[in-house]
Amino acid sequence: MSSLATIPPPSALQRPLNVPQRLMLGPGPSNVPPRIQAAGGLQLIGHMHPEMFQIMDDIKQGIQYAFQTKNNLTFAVSGSGHCAMETAIFNVVEKGDVVLVAVKGIWGERAGDIAERIGADVRYVSKPVGEAFTLKDVEKALAEHKPSLFFITHGESSSGVVQPLDGLGDLCHRYNCLLLVDSVASLGGAPIYMDKQGIDILYSGSQKVLNAPPGTAPISFSEAASKKMFGRKTKPPSLYVDINWLANYWGCDGKPRIYHHTGPVTNFFTLREGLAILAELGLERSWAVHQENALKLHKGLEALGIKLFVKDPALRLPTVTTISVPNGYEWKDITTFIMKNHAIEITGGLGPSTGKVLRIGLMGYNSTQLNVDRVLEALRDALQQCPKKKM
Repeated sequence: MSSLATIPPPSALQRPLNVPQRLMLGPGPSNVPPRIQAAGGLQLIGHMHPEMFQIMDDIKQGIQYAFQTKNNLTFAVSGSGHCAMETAIFNVVEKGDVVLVAVKGIWGERAGDIAERIGADVRYVSKPVGEAFTLKDVEKALAEHKPSLFFITHGESSSGVVQPLDGLGDLCHRYNCLLLVDSVASLGGAPIYMDKQGIDILYSGSQKVLNAPPGTAPISFSEAASKKMFGRKTKPPSLYVDINWLANYWGCDGKPRIYHHTGPVTNFFTLREGLAILAELGLERSWAVHQENALKLHKGLEALGIKLFVKDPALRLPTVTTISVPNGYEWKDITTFIMKNHAIEITGGLGPSTGKVLRIGLMGYNSTQLNVDRVLEALRDALQQCPKKKM
């Protein structure tokens, strides 16, 4: 057998890497500020070095602050928000468990899909895209289905809805049910209080308000959630996200840390800095900035004659604004024009909002009045230049 390689090196990899400069005003990822870019350029250290463990401890404290929790079992999953969703469901749910999923966009659909794949008895309660659930809606479903876990999305990026959370934790606990909340698109941009609101499992992502590259996902578990996970009858279906291993890897079990997987060292550097920036700014100020800039955007959109998709102002997510696709236009024509002529990303809908909306993200470093002005000008230009169907 010949030892010579017969497949030549690809010509594409012999050209320099080319990444365009764009203003990322979609639903994520966001642009990375210079401080976090610098952290991403640092030389690697070992994933089991004591200095790495200190950085991981810093991350844990930063997540506790961002989540407003004292939970010991708090860390970052080595993966995206989807990976955190699987970590939560794989560990807390066993085959046959009744899981109630609130669907008001794509993320409820994804959570239900994950739970079904591991044999859970998944039940659904739904709202039309653009609306939110009331406590009455949830209590009726809890009483009917008697689940062990209830999933709901705080910041529904596919519809632009922020879900009110006050009272949900107490309600779930009254029905002997754990509350799982997705805050990927809302953390740092809209108020959330894990402990005060009685949230049992909360997770987010690194690439939204935290402005770090995708690839790490903050997550935290209450004592009640921990009790269920550590008392389960069967092993979790995934070794990679097994809470027994992850609790040790993140120093949450009081035992010497042992190897589980090679953590994304560079991503931990950048996540640490994203959390540090949030801590230095302060949660209250961050929430206020996002709300101020979202309101400025809303007023500007209405001045252009563009309709906001979420009718109730109190339910509009400050980080991701959805607008109804203007009459007579193809949504793809608008997004393509703005990318080509203004180097700005805005996107169409996702899941049940596909074809219905355009989505504009103002998150963290990108949530500025200057960026509001830039995207409004780009939209004004697109409405003047894009072809319009004859009605």
